[in-house]
Amino acid sequence: MRFATLAFAAGLALGLHTARADEGMWLLTSPPAAVLKSKHNFEPSKEWLLHMQRSVVRFETGGTGSLVSADGLVMTNHHVGSDSIAKLSTPENDLLAKGFLARTHAEELKCPDLELRVLWEIEDVTDKVRGSEKPGMSTADAGAARRKVMSEIEKASQEKTGLTSQVVTLYQGGKYHLYRYKSFTDVRLVFAPEQAIAFFGGDTDNFEFPRFNLDCAFFRIYENGKPLKAEHFLKWSANGAADGESVFVFGHPGRTRRLYTTDHLKFLRDVEVPERLNRTRRSEIILQGFAGRGAKFDYMAKDDIHGVANGRKVITGLLQGLQDPRLMATKAAAESDLRSFIEQSDKAREWGSAFEAIANAQNAHRAFQVERQTINALAGSGALMSRAHAILQLGTELAKPSSERLTEYGDSRLPAVYLNLYSPEPLYAELEIEKLASGLGLIAERLGGDHPIVVAALDGKSPCDRAAEAIAGTKLFDVAARKALVEGGIKAIDASNDPLIAIAKAIEPRWRELRKQFDDTVDSAEKASYAKLAAARFAKFGESVYPDATFTLRMSLGTVKGVERDKTPAFTTIGGAFDRAAERSEQVDFKLPDSWNKAKGSLDLKTPFNLIADCDIIGGNSGSPMVNKSGEVVGLIFDGNVYSLTGDVFFDPVNSRSVAVDSRGLMAALDTVYGATELVKELRK
Repeated sequence: MRFATLAFAAGLALGLHTARADEGMWLLTSPPAAVLKSKHNFEPSKEWLLHMQRSVVRFETGGTGSLVSADGLVMTNHHVGSDSIAKLSTPENDLLAKGFLARTHAEELKCPDLELRVLWEIEDVTDKVRGSEKPGMSTADAGAARRKVMSEIEKASQEKTGLTSQVVTLYQGGKYHLYRYKSFTDVRLVFAPEQAIAFFGGDTDNFEFPRFNLDCAFFRIYENGKPLKAEHFLKWSANGAADGESVFVFGHPGRTRRLYTTDHLKFLRDVEVPERLNRTRRSEIILQGFAGRGAKFDYMAKDDIHGVANGRKVITGLLQGLQDPRLMATKAAAESDLRSFIEQSDKAREWGSAFEAIANAQNAHRAFQVERQTINALAGSGALMSRAHAILQLGTELAKPSSERLTEYGDSRLPAVYLNLYSPEPLYAELEIEKLASGLGLIAERLGGDHPIVVAALDGKSPCDRAAEAIAGTKLFDVAARKALVEGGIKAIDASNDPLIAIAKAIEPRWRELRKQFDDTVDSAEKASYAKLAAARFAKFGESVYPDATFTLRMSLGTVKGVERDKTPAFTTIGGAFDRAAERSEQVDFKLPDSWNKAKGSLDLKTPFNLIADCDIIGGNSGSPMVNKSGEVVGLIFDGNVYSLTGDVFFDPVNSRSVAVDSRGLMAALDTVYGATELVKELRK
């Protein structure tokens, strides 16, 4: 793979603490006005930004979408919607393989457990959260106080407004914002192409460019049984974008850690990321072996395999960046500059202590990180095991006041918990056995066969036999059985002889010990210390510091442009897809669907298909709209190039690119390949 160059490293020296070029995932309440005006000759109004905010949708499964019609039509990526598409499929009617088109509202398919959210209001609650910290409090007590008041703020907001409310931690604890969302759970599938064209090129072309993908899907939001009458939605650009044109991406980047200290990054490099990569590789191999048993098993596992393979490539790229001494050296240089500023300030003692506190937190975390992540992996090893773990957690947490619960079980978070817990999605016993056996095997490997948790979880059997027994004996396939346990509370759970609940109970005491240890010694210390460093950065750089990504709405800006290093152009064409298929005809991932081969003679092969721009994106931005200055859709983000893989911690201002489906290619496919007349008409309104 091609990664960091000396030019990349040199660029980073200036770009780690303050934005360089078009780096940045900006809050819509604090856009980079100076850069927008000087480089893009654009001064977005508050009304324009609010319109964008309320036109963009968050997929709670992980990803972004956008409202693109007055009747609640939502555009996203096929790979963002694939989880729902798979749940709507059967072996006899595989919508991932064959695609789907609803020509009328009546034909649209209701997703079993999909939640979409639109960010409606934002309120700065930093003073309220930080005000919970009292002089003389220990780090752990201060952290607990912050979590308690955040839960209280969320609950009060939700009760007052009826909007789903979430307090978001920004700058790792430097600021806190209350986000209020309109939440929708009646969501229906409208269109999805065949996976063969949505993921054309497979793993070979993933994170590369040129690309030739129709990675799109359309859903519709319903409210009170009727299509949503959207107050805000994005218009479609008839002309698309031009090479060199300014473009803007609005989405929900999942997580970045660019403001981490050097010691914190070393912890990622040496402990957290290698362990995560090993687990991902293990999962990928196990799923591939499972799928290789036959067509039936391949059908069950293929959506999981795509996700795990993509994750493996992302984590590999991140680790290679962290292991590059040049990149770490640029981080250390930027940190040294900040330390010098702090030493000369009147806050030297207060701010300067943060570096050591963060280092100490990482040292403490090293002692239990692998055990904690391994137990977490078992708790989430399959849809049924994860639900057993959630049921057991709810039994304990619901007996407490909302503000005293674990954050994820506060009153404001419960609707999302129940939506997943009670999902009627199809589940496959064979796949659940495979995943649970993997989780049990992993914990035995990491902790040792004689560890009390391992002994209790296995109950005298091998991981494979225990998993087969547990899945055969569980009643949790039945949604009503899950509800009965939750509604019966801890008494019903304690009385249950369900084998999955028994495994959850085996890990529960240690899971809670490790969760408390992490909250008290790591998370609380990090948030207190990073709040100090955030104050120092604000003092030094002013408002030119953007917060790390938190799967909340951000704006990225950039220019449509190719990559000079690779001599790659900014655009590919529909004709290029046919050429690529012909040159790689021996590979299954490069076979175009029959619908495309039949339509070839009717397509304008010069139509732009995919494009790249130097907008700063990361995982979670998938499905984000790329718009022009008029707020019109010119592209649909679906990937980054290979140089973007270090974007979690390092941004390459020269070579990193976001990859999108061109609005013209997408419309041509809908119109000519799929004959989606009604959908095309709706988009062009």
